[in-house]
Amino acid sequence: WLEPSSLFVLVSAFTKKPKTTELTAGSTAVFEAETEKAGIKVKWQRAGTEITESEKYIIKAEGNKHSLIINNVGKDDDVTYAVIAGSSKVKFELKVKEPEKTEIGPPAEAAPAPAALESPAPSIESSQSTEAPSAGPQPEKPLDPIGLFVTRPQDGEVTVGGSITFTAKVAGESLLKKPSVKWFKGKWMDLASKVGKHLQLHDNYDRNNKVYIFEMEIIEAKMTFAGGYRCEVSTKAKFDSSNFNLTVNGKMNSIQLDFYFFLSSHKPFPFPSETNYVFLLLHSTEGLEETGELNFSALLKKRGEAKTESQPDVDVWEILRKAPPSEYEKIAFQYGITDLRGMLKRLKRIKKEEKKSTAFLKKLDPAYQVDKGQKIKLMAEVANPDADVKWLKNGQEIQVSGRYIFEAVGNKRILTINHCSLADDAAYECVVGEEKSFTELFVKEPPILITHPLEDQMVMVGERVEFECEVSEEGATVKWEKDGIELTREETFKYRFKKDGKKQYLIINESTKEDSGHYTVKTNGGQSVAELIVQEKKLEVYQSIADLTVKARDQAVFKCEVSDENVKGIWLKNGKEVVPDERIKISHIGRIHKLTIEDVTPGDEADYSFIPEGFAYNLSAKLRFLEPPKIHLDCLGQSPDTIVVVAGNKLRLDVPISGDPTPTVIWQKVNKKSNLVLSNDDSMIPSENSSDLNTDSKLLFESEGRVRVEMHEDHCVFIIEGAEKEDEGVYRVIVKNPVGEDKADITVKVIDVPDPPEAPKISNIGEDYCTVQWQPPKYDGGQPVLGYILERKKKKSYRWMRLNFDLLKELSYEAKRMIEGVVYEMRIYAVNSIGMSRPSPASQPFMPIAPPSEPTHFAVEDVSDSTVALKWRPPERIGAGGLDGYIVEYHKDGSTEWIPALPGLTERTTALIKDLVTGDKLHFRVKAINLAGESGAAIIKDPVTVQEVLQRPKIWLPRHLRQTLVKKVGETINIVIPFQGKPRPKVTWMKDGQTLDSKDVGIRNSNTDTILFIRKAELHHSGAYEVTLQIENMTDKVVITIQIIDKPGPPQNIKLVDVWGFNAALEWKPPQDDGNAQILGYTVQKADKKTMEWYTVFDHYRRTNCVVSDLIMGNEYFFRVFSENFCGLSETAATTKNPAYIQKTGTTYKPPSYKEHDFSEPPKFTHPLVDRSVIAGYNTTLSCAVRGIPKPKIFWYKNKMDLSGDAKYRMFSKQGVLTLEIRKPTPFDGGFYTCKAVNECGEAEIECRLDVRGNQMNFADNINSAMKKQ
Repeated sequence: WLEPSSLFVLVSAFTKKPKTTELTAGSTAVFEAETEKAGIKVKWQRAGTEITESEKYIIKAEGNKHSLIINNVGKDDDVTYAVIAGSSKVKFELKVKEPEKTEIGPPAEAAPAPAALESPAPSIESSQSTEAPSAGPQPEKPLDPIGLFVTRPQDGEVTVGGSITFTAKVAGESLLKKPSVKWFKGKWMDLASKVGKHLQLHDNYDRNNKVYIFEMEIIEAKMTFAGGYRCEVSTKAKFDSSNFNLTVNGKMNSIQLDFYFFLSSHKPFPFPSETNYVFLLLHSTEGLEETGELNFSALLKKRGEAKTESQPDVDVWEILRKAPPSEYEKIAFQYGITDLRGMLKRLKRIKKEEKKSTAFLKKLDPAYQVDKGQKIKLMAEVANPDADVKWLKNGQEIQVSGRYIFEAVGNKRILTINHCSLADDAAYECVVGEEKSFTELFVKEPPILITHPLEDQMVMVGERVEFECEVSEEGATVKWEKDGIELTREETFKYRFKKDGKKQYLIINESTKEDSGHYTVKTNGGQSVAELIVQEKKLEVYQSIADLTVKARDQAVFKCEVSDENVKGIWLKNGKEVVPDERIKISHIGRIHKLTIEDVTPGDEADYSFIPEGFAYNLSAKLRFLEPPKIHLDCLGQSPDTIVVVAGNKLRLDVPISGDPTPTVIWQKVNKKSNLVLSNDDSMIPSENSSDLNTDSKLLFESEGRVRVEMHEDHCVFIIEGAEKEDEGVYRVIVKNPVGEDKADITVKVIDVPDPPEAPKISNIGEDYCTVQWQPPKYDGGQPVLGYILERKKKKSYRWMRLNFDLLKELSYEAKRMIEGVVYEMRIYAVNSIGMSRPSPASQPFMPIAPPSEPTHFAVEDVSDSTVALKWRPPERIGAGGLDGYIVEYHKDGSTEWIPALPGLTERTTALIKDLVTGDKLHFRVKAINLAGESGAAIIKDPVTVQEVLQRPKIWLPRHLRQTLVKKVGETINIVIPFQGKPRPKVTWMKDGQTLDSKDVGIRNSNTDTILFIRKAELHHSGAYEVTLQIENMTDKVVITIQIIDKPGPPQNIKLVDVWGFNAALEWKPPQDDGNAQILGYTVQKADKKTMEWYTVFDHYRRTNCVVSDLIMGNEYFFRVFSENFCGLSETAATTKNPAYIQKTGTTYKPPSYKEHDFSEPPKFTHPLVDRSVIAGYNTTLSCAVRGIPKPKIFWYKNKMDLSGDAKYRMFSKQGVLTLEIRKPTPFDGGFYTCKAVNECGEAEIECRLDVRGNQMNFADNINSAMKKQ
C-alpha cells in the first residue's frame, strides 16, 4: 500500500506548517509557520475570521518565520484556525481540555505540539481568489535602484476554478508620460490578445504616491494556465522586466479523499462492486513524471462512466479471508479474479511485517494493479545512488527489451512494463546486493461481453439441440445454467460444452420433455437467456388462416383447420387474446376454428394469430382495412389561399393524408402546355382529372432535388429549396387508392427583391457635381419599389460609398462634393419590402472637371506666300482632367465667321496653316479643349498679311564645330548645322574644294538646318568641309575641319644595343603609320625566355631608346615595344630577334650533362567547374584549374559555341587557374559552359551549368539601356 505522504504532491508557499495541538485550559498555545520566501505577508484566521493583534493574540514575523501566540486558552478557543500566505491556506485545530482538579500549578508554558497528538490527516491547502492582504499600509521601496518597478509581481498559487491577481507597480514621479507595460506567458505569447473570459488587464494611477499600478487578473484558472510569466515595462529611455510563476493545483474529489483517509487508517480499501478502478500518475507541476516519481492525483479513476445509482462497497480481501476454501472459485468468478492462487499467496504474505532495510530508502509497494494492455512503473529508492540493481520476475532475472525498460534517476530505480498482459501478472523483486524488495503485480482483464446472444429453439422429442453464443474474447470462461441451476461437467453424458474461438456452444444430443426450460449463459460482463420447447408429437395444419382485405362495414372471417379435432386454441390480436362480443364471434366445430368480425372498422386492422394449446404453432394472418383517401387541409372548401414565400427561402408544406391502403400521391403544377405528373413511385403518367382552371399540368419535381415531395405514412411534404420566381403557380395534389381519390389546389406566390436597375446615366457634369438619372427595374419582385440607394466609387478603387441614407423616391439625383479630376462611377439599388436588389451595372466613367483657361503667348512664328505658322503656350490653369487638344480658327478681315484652320484638334502648341491666299489679311484665335468644354479664346490683335518676308541667309555654327572635329575610325559622324533665311536657301557642301560624293557621305537639308552623316568613318574622310548658303545674290559660308584617327603601327627597327650587368639597352624608330594622329609615347615590355610571360617595364615612354634595369642574373630576356596615340596602343609590337642574356658573375659552373627528361603530359583538370546560380545584372566568373606540359591552349564554349570573339566574355589564365568572366549576365546567358584545354600531348574538357535568375525590372532596364545605346 502507498504511504499517505506520497499520495498528493501540492506546491505550497509554506515549508513548515502549524499542526493541530491539544492543550489544557489556561495554557498558552504557540503555532509556528515558515514560508518559502522572506517578505511574504501572512495572516491568521480563527473560525474563518481574521485575527487582529491584541493582548490575547500575539502575532510575530521574523524573516520567513511566523508565529501566533494565544494566551490563557479556554474552551471558547477550541475551534479551527488557519494561516494564509498568498493563495496557500493551511488549516489546523486547537483542542482544549479541562484541567484535572487534583493538579494545582502554574499554567503550562508555551511549547510546540507533541508529535503524538498530531492529527493523522495532513493539512490540505486551498487556493483563494484574492491576493494576500497586507497587515497595514507600509511605504513601498523599489527593489532595484536602476529598475522601473516599485513592486514586482510575485509567484502565485491557485486551485482549478479559482482566481488570482498579479500586481506590478511602477514609479511615475520621474516619468513624463505613462509607461508601456506588456504581459507575457512563456517567452513570446503576448497576453494582450488573450483578454476575455479568463484574463483581464487593469491599470490605474495613484496620485498620492505617484505610482502606476498594473494588474493581471486570471479568472477561473485551469491546469493549462500554470507556468512562467513575464511583465515588461518600458519608457522612452529605460526598460525593465520581471519573471514570476503561477502554480495551479487540482481539486481532490470525494474518491481521492476517501482513498487518502483509507491509506491513513491502513485498512483495505473497499472497492465498489462491478466497477473497475485504475491507478493513474499525477501530472505534478514539478515535472515528477519526467524523473520517474509516481504521482497519484488522478488515483482510482473509473474506466467507464460513473453509475448514478450507489453500489454497495465490497472488500474482496475481507471476503476471501472469511470465506471457506470451497467458495474461493465462486468468489473468483463473481468478482473477475483471474489468478486466485496468487491472491491467496499474497493474502498470507500481506500479514508479514517488513524489516528495516539498509540498502533501500523506500521499497517497492506491496502490490500494484494495472489494466491489461496498459503501462505500469515499479519504483524503489536505494540508499546508494551508484548501486546496481537486478529485477526478477517469479525468481527469474528480467532482461532489457522493448516491453521492459530500466531507469536510474538519482536514488530511484524504475522498472517500466509496457503493454501489460496476463503473463505479467506475477511476483517481482528488486535486488540490491543481498537485500530484496518484493511486490505483486495484478493484471486485470476487461469484462467479457456477449456480442451475439442465444436464440430460442423449438424441437421434437429426441432431436439434437445446440445453443450458440459469441463472446468478446477467444477461449473465455463462461457458465451455463438451466432455470437458475448451473450445468456442471459432471453431467457430460447429458450436456456437452464446446469452444470455437469466440463462439461458445451447449449441445444436447437427444432432447426430452424435461429439457424444456430457460437456458442462461453467463460471463463476468453479462448474460443471455433463451427458451427451449420440446414437443411430444407433431400437429398437422390442413388449412392456415389467410390475410384479408375488407372495406368499411364489411365482414371479415379468419378460418383454419388442424389434424386433431380435440385440440383447442386461442385467438390473438396483435399479441393480445381476442375477447368475443356482439360484433366478434369465435367458433370451434370439429377440426375447423373460426374468428368472425362484423361491421369492420379501422380499429380492427391488426395481425391476428391462432395458437393451438400444447403445441408450438402460431398461425398468423393480417387484416387490412380499406379506407378512401382524404386530404386534410384547413383551407379546403373555402376560397383558395395563397402561400407567400420569399425568394431564396425554403418552403415546406406538410399535407396530412389518410387512406388505407396508403394512397398514391400525385403532385402537379398547373400550366398551359402539358399534362404530365409525377407520382410517389417516380413514374410519369398523364393526369386523368381536368383542372378547374381549364389548364394543363407540368412535370415539376422528383423525389430528390430542389423541388421535391417526401412521402410519410400519414402525410406528404412538399418542399421547395431556395424558392425562385419560376416556382410561382397553382400546385395540385391528388391522392388515389383502390377505394377512391381526393385532390386539392394550393397557390404559391414567390416574392423577391427587385431586379437590379439598368446602369444610371450621368449628365450635367460640373467641377464637383453631376446629375444621375435611372429607370425603374423591369421586375419589382412582386412588391412595390419603396425607393432607391445610390453609390459612388473612384474608378480604380474597390470601395463603394453610399450617397443617401434616406431612400430616394425620384428617378434622378444631383451628386455633389466630388474631387475635380478624379474618375468616378455610379450604381443604383432598388429597395422593396423584401430587401435591396443587386446593384445595377456601373455607369460610364466620368470626371468632374472645369474648362481650362485660354492659351498664353499666342503669336505668329512665320509667314510665307501661302502659309502662316502660329505658336502659343499651354493655359495657366489646365485642370485635373488635362487637355484634349487645341482648336485653331481664323476669319478674314471684315468678316465675323470663324473658320477652323485645322481638321479636328491638335495636341501641339504650334500650327502651320496652309493653302492661304497671298495678300489676305487674317485674324487668328486658339482655344483649349477638355472634357468640360472650351476655354476662352487667345486672339492676335492685329491682322496677319499672308506674304513672304525676305531674310538674309545666316549659318549658326555650333560651338564644338568651330574647332577640329576628331573621330576614330569606325565611328559615326552626324553633323547638324542650323541656319536661317527666307525664302529657303540653297545649301552646297564641298570638301577640300571639291564636290562631295553622295555615295560615301549623306547630306540631308531642311528649311532650318543641314545634316552631314557618315555611317562609318574612314581615314580618307579627314579634311576641310565647306557649307555655303545662297539666296539670290546673298551667301553665307563656314568651314568645318574633320580629323579621322586610327591606332598607329608598330615601331620600326628595334635593336638590342648593349647588355651589361643587370641592364639592357634598347633602340627603335617611330612607326611608319602614326594613325593620322600624334604619337603620344611607347610601352616597353619584357619576357623571360622560360615562361614568355610579358611584363610592362615603361608606360607612356616618349623617347625612342631606353635602358631596362633590374634584370635577373642567369636569365634570358626578350623585349617588345608598342606605339601609342589618341586611339590607343598599336595592335602589334616590335620584338627583339635575339634574347638578352644576363651573365652570372664569378666562377662558371658547368653542370654535368644528363639526358633531358620528358616532362610533357596531356592536359588534366585538377579543379572542376562548379554549377552556379547567379543573379542577373551582376558580373560573375567561372573558374577551374588545369595542368599540362607544354602549356595547353584554352578554349571556352557556351552550348558548344566558341566564345573567343564575344566581347561580353573575358578569359584569364594565371598559373594554371582558368577564369571566364561574364559581364552583367542576363537570363539568356544561362546554359552549359565548357572549358577545353589542348596541347600536343592531347586535350581535355570540363562542363558546368550556369542558371541566371533575376527580376524582370533589371532585365527590362538592361534591354532599354541597350536600345538607347543602339
